[in-house]
Amino acid sequence: MRARILVVDDDQDILLGLENRISWMGHEPLTADNGKDGLRLIQQEDPDLVLLDIQLPGLSGFDVLQQIREKTDKERAGSDPSTVGMGPTSPPIIMLTAFGTIERAVQAMQLGALDFLTKPFAGDHLTVVINKALSAISLRQQLRLLKQEVDDRYGAIVGENAKLTAQLKVAKQAAASNVTVLILGETGTGKEVVARAIHGWSPRKDKPFVAVNCAAIPKDLLENELFGHEKGAFTGAVKREAGKIEIAEGGTVFLDEIGDMSMSMQSHLLRVLQDQTFYRVGGTQSVRTDVRFLAATNKDLKQAIRQGTFREDLFYRLEVISVTLPPLRERMDDVPALAKYFLGRAAGKLGIQKRAALSDAALRLLTGYVWPGNIRELENVLMRAYILSPDELIGPEHLHLSVSASTAAPDGAPLPTSRHYHEMMEAYSRWVIEEALKRNDWNQTRASEELGLQRTYFTKLLRQKQIHGRPPKNQPADGG
Repeated sequence: MRARILVVDDDQDILLGLENRISWMGHEPLTADNGKDGLRLIQQEDPDLVLLDIQLPGLSGFDVLQQIREKTDKERAGSDPSTVGMGPTSPPIIMLTAFGTIERAVQAMQLGALDFLTKPFAGDHLTVVINKALSAISLRQQLRLLKQEVDDRYGAIVGENAKLTAQLKVAKQAAASNVTVLILGETGTGKEVVARAIHGWSPRKDKPFVAVNCAAIPKDLLENELFGHEKGAFTGAVKREAGKIEIAEGGTVFLDEIGDMSMSMQSHLLRVLQDQTFYRVGGTQSVRTDVRFLAATNKDLKQAIRQGTFREDLFYRLEVISVTLPPLRERMDDVPALAKYFLGRAAGKLGIQKRAALSDAALRLLTGYVWPGNIRELENVLMRAYILSPDELIGPEHLHLSVSASTAAPDGAPLPTSRHYHEMMEAYSRWVIEEALKRNDWNQTRASEELGLQRTYFTKLLRQKQIHGRPPKNQPADGG
């Protein structure tokens, strides 16, 4: 990166030498020969790096550093009070002095100086220090951009639906403790968003949040991913590597799609949940850790327990508190707010200068669609519409949603007369049962078996839904 570097020193020879060195390195130098002018240039020119002498006429280098520290703390207090007094000043400052002492170096670092150089110094040494400082600045910028990207992707929970609000209230109450939380919901309902929110609401928010997708990592590699390995544990293990649990020390580990974890890995995980210790792959010494676990799945874990694919003891360890996210079809009142949010995010993500909005017809189509892919599908639909719409008004034709899809049902299924989810599902379930009876010549035993229902429960459903379990008078029944 080509940087703007300010040099503040009252020795004209040193000032000229540093200016030439900075130009030779390919950067843009700025200069000042006193503290007052140096402070003014810092405030007006916003340099990337400052080389600041301690002994200056008027304001000393420490005075300038102190004022920059106060300004930096004030800015941080406006965004995150917990970072006040932490880290280097903005812009980063390297202190210069002809009278180097340990006390002065410590004082400079306490005030937020990035580094400390004692005069005289060789040009090559200065080059190394400047390059090191610029590398650190570049790394911080990348981390800031990555954090912003993550915040944009996962930072917002949009909606005021009553079901969602009730579940988020539970999540907030659970966040303050260290208990495990199991987040349930269909694919695309925002389980990772809620997991990150729980971490952000918790006392661990300043520590790492590490997400592991248990379904995306082959079961043979998941143990190494979580626990790490010792040197020589397997071919290619040339050194000890920390796993995701160690990386998250003091923070949160989010185990997504935990329903896909193998039984052997479930046993290893159970040990960690019980006593916060584990073994690296190939290790003989237990490793103690301090992490908080969150887990999520779109599977029915109780059914998995009955089928023998999920440990019952692990389930109860995970489900200390559970949060169930409603599918989008059960929170259609949030679709307008979600649509506005995703269109706004599309503008920032794509860099297209267009303030798009939905037409009334487009919004009606969105609120009438069943959204099998939930919020993730809505986001993708709106991203595509934002790109393809020629102007700022998005119409139904830009959404590429079939009108029939809004009432999607198998051939012969009744079209819903209501948009209310429970009324739609009631009508559809009646139709499913009646069709099963017809296909089986009104034999209730065979119909219940086809639907995978117990005979007694099937009879109960017939009674609840007021379905006649016999054929019309002009149609003979096959018994049962």
